[in-house]
Amino acid sequence: MAIKQLTVFVENRQGALVEITDLFAANRIDMRALSIADTQDFGILRIIVNDTDEALRILHTRGHLVQATDVIAVKISDAPGKLSAALHALNVSGINVEYLYAFLARTPRHAYVVLRVADNAAASAVLEGAGFHMVSEEDIKKL
Repeated sequence: MAIKQLTVFVENRQGALVEITDLFAANRIDMRALSIADTQDFGILRIIVNDTDEALRILHTRGHLVQATDVIAVKISDAPGKLSAALHALNVSGINVEYLYAFLARTPRHAYVVLRVADNAAASAVLEGAGFHMVSEEDIKKL
């Protein structure tokens, strides 16, 4: 079960990130999760939002270099060892995790992890088989 992640290339300059967050705020786009990594010249902003299509349209209209990528998200208990259990299930099934980032939501005692893997369907099946709940686009909108 895949969800859409936006990847935005952001200039590495003061104010560039706030321009994007202001743009989302003005258009009532709610960021559910985000991660930013920097390089010398630009940042790579990865975002999960409540309205991917509208966010894409707005970013493209403003001239931002952005792409949508399929990733998976899994709900895990917020307790020691639970992330390790999910990663172990993927590892023993031969599934490599390219990157991940976590986020919290209003649901108590749970955390959410966004994972980029080569085969979303296989990874989702493995995680569901190990007892984890996969997060859908509809779930993201409700968080």
